[in-house]
Amino acid sequence: MRIFNFYDQKFKKEISEIINRKHKIPEEVKEKVEEILAEVYKKGNRAISHYTKVFDGISLATTDFEISRKRWPHIISSIDNSIIQSFEKAAERIRRFHEHQKEKGFIDTEQGIITGQFLKPLERVGIYVPGGKAIYPSTVLMNAIPAKVAGVKEIIMVTPPRAKGIDPCLILAASISGVNRLFQIGGVQAIAALAYGTATIPKVDKIVGPGNIYVAAAKEAVFGEVDIDSIAGPTEILIISDDKSDPDFVAVDLISQAEHDEDAYPWLITTSSSFAKDVVNSVEKHLKGSKRKSIVKSSLKNHGMVVIVPDISTAIELANEIAPEHLELLVDEPFLYIDSIKNAGTIFIGQYTPEAIGDYIAGANHVLPTSGTARFFSPLGVYDFVKRVNFIYFSKDALKQDGEDVIRMATIEKLDGHAKAISERIKKG
Repeated sequence: MRIFNFYDQKFKKEISEIINRKHKIPEEVKEKVEEILAEVYKKGNRAISHYTKVFDGISLATTDFEISRKRWPHIISSIDNSIIQSFEKAAERIRRFHEHQKEKGFIDTEQGIITGQFLKPLERVGIYVPGGKAIYPSTVLMNAIPAKVAGVKEIIMVTPPRAKGIDPCLILAASISGVNRLFQIGGVQAIAALAYGTATIPKVDKIVGPGNIYVAAAKEAVFGEVDIDSIAGPTEILIISDDKSDPDFVAVDLISQAEHDEDAYPWLITTSSSFAKDVVNSVEKHLKGSKRKSIVKSSLKNHGMVVIVPDISTAIELANEIAPEHLELLVDEPFLYIDSIKNAGTIFIGQYTPEAIGDYIAGANHVLPTSGTARFFSPLGVYDFVKRVNFIYFSKDALKQDGEDVIRMATIEKLDGHAKAISERIKKG
């Protein structure tokens, strides 16, 4: 990992690039994605079977797309009871956290006037769960449970097929979190199916869930046909630490994010140069036992950064500019600094709150803004699965009272039809 002093000239260039980082999708990826989307739009299930064979190496007939709910209990029965209990505990925490996010509509009244707003859950939501070499049941829980709490009627899950069949833990997570239907299709073709619908797979109102760069490009392309959660960039962790922290804790937490992929961003900001060196040495030590060593090393080499700052206040100012996905506050008396942190997906407070606890069991959602978008985006929540509908009522007298104001304003905008819609009613009233 590269070590910078806050006052280094080299650091100013480096931090400028990080603050202004963007997750850009190459044009050749977009072109390929558009081609696949168009084929699925035109040919439906036939195109899905074709691309599943091409990209996943698996032949699937249309009748094999869906894993029937009748089969779920049998598949889940093979899972050790201790695993089931862990998933149920996580699901309960996630559910309880998101219950607090429920919003209410409102009604505002005046003489002869009623205005207000309803909150209506989306009818049908699609959840994309990545597959391939790893499985992510936590993604199912984090995306499906808020939708269920919001009142979404139907949750459709898609995930890439595997030669040995869908992992039972994914089906367990789907069952616990309230997924209604599960299809073993992945990639761009799965996003297309959710966006456009086919004879077998229903069209949804919104697509959520992470994926590779092709899935991200597909979600971006179908936005407008359906809603999406976000275009996620590489994962990020920024740790703010003083010299009272355990360097091993900091090292393993940096590794925990670096192991996601080569493009992950692991950053440390500390007030101590000797502590910075201790952490770098500890990273080297813990890397020896990592099962994803090559990925971690690539992430640390290409994107890892340690910054030595004069004090914690400077560290927080810098963190607010970076606006990281995950921010760990590993300092003495961390609660003193919470209010100063403005931009972060989630704040992890204290020595015994590693980012990994938030990925699985804490209850707060782990679907977070990346690429600096924590400046204006929020974590995934119940509010992402509802829409707001305004309503207005005017009595005859209320329209007569306010009508001249409307006519004046419409006339200024040269919208005579708007003015007449008022004047005609007043004339006949």
